[in-house]
Amino acid sequence: MKQLHKGKALIAGVLLSLTLTQTTAFAADYKVVRDDSLYKIGNLFGTSISTLKTKNKLQSDKIYAGQVLDIPAKIHTVLKGDTLYLIAKKYNVKLFSLRKANHKWDDLIMPNQKLIIPASKTSASSTLKSTSAGAVIPYTQDEVDLLARLITAETIGEPYDAMVGVGAVVVNRVQSAEWPNTISSVINHVTGGYYQFTPVQNGYINNPASDEAVKAALAALDGKDPSKGAMFYYDDSCTNEWITSKPVTAKIGKMVFAE
Repeated sequence: MKQLHKGKALIAGVLLSLTLTQTTAFAADYKVVRDDSLYKIGNLFGTSISTLKTKNKLQSDKIYAGQVLDIPAKIHTVLKGDTLYLIAKKYNVKLFSLRKANHKWDDLIMPNQKLIIPASKTSASSTLKSTSAGAVIPYTQDEVDLLARLITAETIGEPYDAMVGVGAVVVNRVQSAEWPNTISSVINHVTGGYYQFTPVQNGYINNPASDEAVKAALAALDGKDPSKGAMFYYDDSCTNEWITSKPVTAKIGKMVFAE
């Protein structure tokens, strides 16, 4: 009888282990498509670029279409009666994100089909992503995207260091007691009826960020500062006497950075 009890306990332990495993995050295979980047994939699955590089033994940020990456994500096995909408609702994810994670742009799914589950709406937007030991301020993935969109709008045709410089100005303001203390509040700041950043006023900030701008944003967040501590920037065609009278800290391309 004692041996029987031990057998039952062993079976129960195995079942418990399987149950726990099924409710935790799995490692899933994601196939890279054209225009993907590690940032976009990390944003989709709520993980960091550094984690993706470590898990996949990548030496750089370069990836290519058709490449298969190991990602931290849950896998859902389709049941009879499932729809993409119901699955998205079950896991609190955006339907578009579910489609993108599985490159599934029609509605046909079959029982026993495996679907990768992207990051939930809550975790994707609110989890802090200070992913590098060198990060000088905390930030979310949404804020990286916002900063990269600002850089994209402000530095068309400018060299990479100018792009990092624009990001650094935002970081410098977040660190200063004279300005709001988050990336989003600095970028969207309005004082005396004036927008601090023109792309916010004219809507250009809503255009998608380039991969190079994302790279520049992350460099600025990691502490790189070609602006040399600047709080302002403008291009060399600016005629506003108030800003052009400020002490210049750096000139990169057509961009002028000032205290």
